[in-house]
Amino acid sequence: MMPVAMPDLAKRDLVSIEDLSTAEILELFHHADEFRANLGDWSDLCRGAIMATLFFEPSTRTRLSFESAMLRLGGGVITAADEKNTSRSKGESLADTVRVVGGSYADILVVRHPEDGAARVAARYARVPVVNGGDGAHEHPTQTLCDLYTLWKEKGRLEGLEVVLCGDLRYSRTIHSFCYALARFGANIVTMPYPGFELPDYVLHRLRRNFGVQTAAASVADLPGIAGSSNAAAYLTASTPHQLALFTNLTNVEVNRIDAIYMTRAQRERHSGESTANYPRLSRTTLDAAAAKDARIMHPLPRVDEIDYDIDDDPRSIYFRQAELGVPMRMALMAFLLGRIQLRAARPAALSTSPGIVAGAGLRCRNERCITNNEGVRYLVRDFRLCESETPPVLACAYCEREVEARFVGDAASRSFHRYSAAEARQVRGEQRVYFESEAQALAAGFSPGVEGA
Repeated sequence: MMPVAMPDLAKRDLVSIEDLSTAEILELFHHADEFRANLGDWSDLCRGAIMATLFFEPSTRTRLSFESAMLRLGGGVITAADEKNTSRSKGESLADTVRVVGGSYADILVVRHPEDGAARVAARYARVPVVNGGDGAHEHPTQTLCDLYTLWKEKGRLEGLEVVLCGDLRYSRTIHSFCYALARFGANIVTMPYPGFELPDYVLHRLRRNFGVQTAAASVADLPGIAGSSNAAAYLTASTPHQLALFTNLTNVEVNRIDAIYMTRAQRERHSGESTANYPRLSRTTLDAAAAKDARIMHPLPRVDEIDYDIDDDPRSIYFRQAELGVPMRMALMAFLLGRIQLRAARPAALSTSPGIVAGAGLRCRNERCITNNEGVRYLVRDFRLCESETPPVLACAYCEREVEARFVGDAASRSFHRYSAAEARQVRGEQRVYFESEAQALAAGFSPGVEGA
């Protein structure tokens, strides 16, 4: 296998919403406001720059929004919008595609791909900035920027807002990115999933570990059409402990005021034939509920039948405004990544492009949709981030961020392995460590049980 390509540390990518600091996001909002004031005034800002949109999944709004934004900045656009007409249909890897297109062909790449973690691969191999336009069920950070920007403009703040997420929360990459961002800004999240489509455990684990989010059962005021669609409503809050003490032992939180309801369609392209009969549907009767009096209705689009058309003209329905605000928001992002505007805010403390732990003969990502288990088997070295070093070690795939527990630690020098809690395991030097989920996995990799407690 080829070694992992080392990133160009001088360039900035947007693969995850965490590739931007909270302060940078807020500063980008103000730049977006400037662009939006007169969209036609910026045609010299990125003159000479070329953006390539590499879309290996269908898209209308995301691709056209990016292309409109670049054209309004004075740049040019080249596109590969049909997978059947790209070299991927001939078997070319994503890594090779971005190495060819990112350089003399284009100055910035926007990539949409069906496999989780594909955007991270593109960022590692491309010499130019890469923007994640959606990778499998992983993340969709620019949609999150647009959603946050819309909510910020509507409510004047993000901290302390009560945001209901409804529908397919398991497969919606938009929801995953949005959750991470809402937690960072101190908003409270109420999940109302369609049964069987709850927020994935790995998203909840990341929210708890990175943002201190605590979870409680939620009792949500009557919202006809969506309340009662799930008996698994949950309240997620990143509030400080003394605020949490206001709740009754975090066992049940009454939600009677809602600032936003974020509806999602059933992501059927990523389902395995699960039924979506009686999927939640937001209608005029939903908006008539007292709790929804000041709520904004949001949707990343396209909608199918989860929002009635007869509420489109309600001033609380802002999903088309979300789409409209995507252009100035993406203008600000691309101008920043291309170095045409500067941000005064500090960048994140640790960008997610930093090198991780090469698994070697050890761990395998358990996410079957991860690019490392699909086209990446040809050329990617399995790479993980150490999230928790004890009880037992928890590592996350560097591409799709799916977590795995490593209950055994191997020594690459001696080819022996020990249970993670053994003193001998703690003595293995970092560069020699190989992690395994199970004893069988270690044995299959050619490691032998070490002597413990000698």
